[in-house]
Amino acid sequence: MRQVQKSSWLITLVSIFILASDQISKYFVVNNLQIGDSCSVCPFFNIVRVANRGISFGLLQGKFQPIIFFAISFVVAVALFFWCRKNQKYVFPSALILSGAIGNMIDRIYYGSVVDFLDFYVSKYHWPAFNIADTFIVLGTCILFFISYGEESKT
Repeated sequence: MRQVQKSSWLITLVSIFILASDQISKYFVVNNLQIGDSCSVCPFFNIVRVANRGISFGLLQGKFQPIIFFAISFVVAVALFFWCRKNQKYVFPSALILSGAIGNMIDRIYYGSVVDFLDFYVSKYHWPAFNIADTFIVLGTCILFFISYGEESKT
């Protein structure tokens, strides 16, 4: 029981850190750059303000109303929350995903779109801009995949 409480606190602290770092970084971007403006950081990385009205990496922009993306995110977040409560080994990666999803849902409510700003590139080839929340959603998804794959390979 005590171990579960410790891990719950750790998960909570990690989630708060992710959500806070995501929202603070977006606050600085929104208050210092106009949409489309960029700032070069190094030869392969810019900070560029993008209003993402679609899903990850700008997919499906202009295809649906923002409320639809918010509703889908909310339903997935609630389902993931209840699912991971029954499967303790999935709690940490699920917390990463939920924290990122909540960060992006806050953006949709507050800004009407997700604030993306991390722009990595090689020469003229740019990876679609993303944010800290997206990073943790992808990381949590990868961890879930590897946990699931590890279970499958044991059978």
